[in-house]
Amino acid sequence: MAIAALSVLLVAALLLGGCGSGGGGSSVAIPSTPGIGPPQEDTSSSDLAAKVPDAGQRAEVARVLRLVASGEQLPYDQDGSVFQNREGNLPDLPANLLYREYTVPTPGSPDRGARRLVIGDDGSVYYTNDHYSSFVRLDQ
Repeated sequence: MAIAALSVLLVAALLLGGCGSGGGGSSVAIPSTPGIGPPQEDTSSSDLAAKVPDAGQRAEVARVLRLVASGEQLPYDQDGSVFQNREGNLPDLPANLLYREYTVPTPGSPDRGARRLVIGDDGSVYYTNDHYSSFVRLDQ
């Protein structure tokens, strides 16, 4: 679980670096997590911008990652539930590890929308903006 928490913090730091000045977003401090060092400085914001090109989506993803890493209450009952990977679009995890899904709000949507983060117990972090049809890996 510590690996997953570290990955979440690092991905959030990368996303926030990609949303800083000049990108239309705002800089937000990531809460520290006991036992986990501070996130490394972003050195690949252009790579991350290629993965999630829309600055608004990057900001929402970063906000959800911060909530997950902080352990704060998430807005939807389904957040944190086990993602089954029924479509097989993500790599299989060992039997003792799980994927969990989190809602990334879609502005203007009357429901949860199609955007999700899927975080593996192995520390992998994936983003989909099309309700699991395709994924972008954020932690690499």
